Amino acid sequence: MSDLLYLDHNATTPLDPAVREAMLPWLENGFGNPSSVYSLGRRAAEALKEARSQVAALVGTDPSEIVFNSCGTEATNTAILSALAIDPDRRHIITSTVEHSATVKLCEYLATRGYEITWLPVDKEGLLDPAKLEAAITPETAVISLLWANNETGVLFPIERIAAIALEKKIPLHVDAVQAAGKVPIDLSALNVQYVSLSAHKLYAPKGVGGLYVNKRARYTPLLRGSQEETRRGGTQNVASIVAFGKAAELALTHLPSSPERIRALRDRFETTLLSSIEGARRNGGAYPRLPNTSNLTFPGIEAETALLLFDKEGLCCSAGSACSSGSINPSHVLTAMGVSRDEARASLRFSFGRTTTEADVDRALEIIPRIVAKLRAERPSGGSPVAIKS
Repeated sequence: MSDLLYLDHNATTPLDPAVREAMLPWLENGFGNPSSVYSLGRRAAEALKEARSQVAALVGTDPSEIVFNSCGTEATNTAILSALAIDPDRRHIITSTVEHSATVKLCEYLATRGYEITWLPVDKEGLLDPAKLEAAITPETAVISLLWANNETGVLFPIERIAAIALEKKIPLHVDAVQAAGKVPIDLSALNVQYVSLSAHKLYAPKGVGGLYVNKRARYTPLLRGSQEETRRGGTQNVASIVAFGKAAELALTHLPSSPERIRALRDRFETTLLSSIEGARRNGGAYPRLPNTSNLTFPGIEAETALLLFDKEGLCCSAGSACSSGSINPSHVLTAMGVSRDEARASLRFSFGRTTTEADVDRALEIIPRIVAKLRAERPSGGSPVAIKS
């Protein structure tokens, strides 16, 4: 692992040592069911209470509004389906063309069940025009579901303006904040948002645990019915992972004043150097507003999937888009929605930095990437398409 150059923090993050230490006791002697009345169970219930407060603090809300679940995808599905179940006569959903697959796949399925889906476009910088959102709302609109930060480009949507429109039109709003939480300040107490999706493994905690913010004034119906989480999400809670989620949220809050700017400086140096040193390279997505850690770059004349294999041999981890669509032969739907050609989308790579990324990591990446790009271009037939390099 000492040779690993990890630049894929939007896919997942390494487990923070402090998070690991926080969860270990709950994997060993603290194994009680938090619904049990004896002391072992009561201690587990207290641990959940503390974690709920820690996650709530990160996003600026009351602990009672945090519902723990298995992941961001479950949170997103729960929010959208809850809004539809509460007002079944309304069968119109508004989302965007650049959403995470958790939203895209659900909306595509709902379209087969007779729901009307409005896919809001974005411009070439990946930005959403709030006026187009407002114009898309009809009396049949049941819910608006949009990303806070795009997982592939890092582009931030104008959530404050979106929330104001939803409030004025009295439409429930779900925001997927899986990539935004811990990277940009979030204060849900100041926003009219009914549901917000969160995920622990983007915050240096384990996979398999997430959360859904449910505004205390919002109408809500659970996806999984049971007695846990105040009947809002059935199933015995994953205490150790929830404790880890809480600790990770606490650490993220302490890092927010300084870490994003340090990471932004690393990202900007990395990006500026590659754009100036590799012929034809360009950035996908506007420079601002954008997450401080994300850089999506096109290197014409290469095949991204082949580049990933060669990078892997050098110990460099990055992505050809969302980790959830890895292995897909189709170009990124996010980039194509921004007007990027299919060939250029297939020549695009996402690099995402984290708290453990160093100046030395950037130096090493700046040596590897131009060399691999040059190799791939040299192996490309004159006037032809990119070809795979034998490993």
